[in-house]
Amino acid sequence: MEKPKNNLKIVADHRTRVILPNMLTLIGVCIGLTSIRFALDGKFEFAIIAILFAALIDGLDGRIARLIKGTSKVGKELDSLTDMISFGVAPAFIMYFWVMNNLGRLGWLLCLIYVVCVALRLARFNVNSNQEPSWKDNFFEGVPSPAGGILVMTPLIFSLSGLDKFYIFSLNYNILSVVFFITTSILLISKFPTYSFKKIVIRRRTTIFLLFGIILFFGLLLIYTFEIITISSIIYLMLLPISFFHFQKLKKHQKEIEKDENEDLEDVL
Repeated sequence: MEKPKNNLKIVADHRTRVILPNMLTLIGVCIGLTSIRFALDGKFEFAIIAILFAALIDGLDGRIARLIKGTSKVGKELDSLTDMISFGVAPAFIMYFWVMNNLGRLGWLLCLIYVVCVALRLARFNVNSNQEPSWKDNFFEGVPSPAGGILVMTPLIFSLSGLDKFYIFSLNYNILSVVFFITTSILLISKFPTYSFKKIVIRRRTTIFLLFGIILFFGLLLIYTFEIITISSIIYLMLLPISFFHFQKLKKHQKEIEKDENEDLEDVL
């Protein structure tokens, strides 16, 4: 007697697996758009928190898609469009409603330039993502759009943290915002190598310390939200020159390996 086939599956087919990551991506874009509404109402604290949630979702949807084998071309394009809104348009509007409108046409021009740079950065990322895996996967070309969205809002986050009261002199947030807009826009479209943190090798004996550090970080983030974001932004900026020299070192090492391989091949021939 033929046994009946068991058609019960946790995930039915590829189309079903695509739904979850795409749904997370759409939730992220809704949160990113909501941040603009908060900024329009003058609730800049909630606007920044909304961008943080959008960044967290952006970091999860792709990994979940790869984990459940639910990646798709539609999901890839949808993720880029979401990043454009959540980390390009939304931060620009938040900063414009906060201080950039005081600069008149110059403030709006800087917002436009920043959004265009985010679009160019995402377009370049989509093109480069089709290349074969290599040691360069440990680095991004330029600052990624989620990091750019946080960096460009650093003056606002710093003002909300209350850390400016420790300064003897008063900060001019108009000038500071212009500097961050220009610097972040340049970093987005540049080929400056920055750590991607995609392929971090973690030893088993250090896993417990890593988990403790993550829990500690998010705990402090819940209690001292804007202070921790400000410190994290400063640390990220300090890592930029380190990532540059690390990239150059690995590049030089890779050239030496390729040179030795070519010499060995010539000896064989």
